[in-house]
Amino acid sequence: MNMVRFGRTREWDGMQFTRVDGNRVSLIPLEAEHAEALFECSRFPEIWEHLPVRIRTLDEMRSFVQAAIEEKERGDQFPYAIYDKQLSRLVGMTRYLRISRANRNLNIGWTWYTPEVWRTAVNTECKYLLLSQAFEVGGAVRVELITTTSHSRSQRAIERLGAAREGVLRKKYYGLDYVVYSIIDEDWYGDGGVKARLEGMLAGE
Repeated sequence: MNMVRFGRTREWDGMQFTRVDGNRVSLIPLEAEHAEALFECSRFPEIWEHLPVRIRTLDEMRSFVQAAIEEKERGDQFPYAIYDKQLSRLVGMTRYLRISRANRNLNIGWTWYTPEVWRTAVNTECKYLLLSQAFEVGGAVRVELITTTSHSRSQRAIERLGAAREGVLRKKYYGLDYVVYSIIDEDWYGDGGVKARLEGMLAGE
């Protein structure tokens, strides 16, 4: 696959976040102007079935995007709009969150895609780009991924990446139970590591 391209960087005490371009997708730092396009690609009830929020109107999407931007300004999150080069449009959102500067830890979450790109290379490449940036540019030592216990499709997708399942957090956020997965730096690097696994998957896809 082509070399990953990292754009202009914003730094938080050693953790770095930027636009990232892959072969199929670009992760674009979220802006208020993305709300309308994101609403258009989110108008499928199945997207929100297992998420703790429901976006039903453009105003709700604008509020959702604005809240994410405010978290970015506080340094707690870094949200992205996902642009699919094959479809030439935005197809979803993802973000870094619960960023711990001192511990070089963060989460990847709040990920959703329009159903048109489910079971394509989009999610695999998005996770590859996010993990590459976190470990290789930002110097992270641990990345967490969590999903609700009812979201079996998301659990399968995370396990497919090679993340380690650590357990269940009961009534953690929004009164829901969550499955916690992690990838640490030792998992990422080396022969047979998560990086090599994802590169092999992308080559196949």
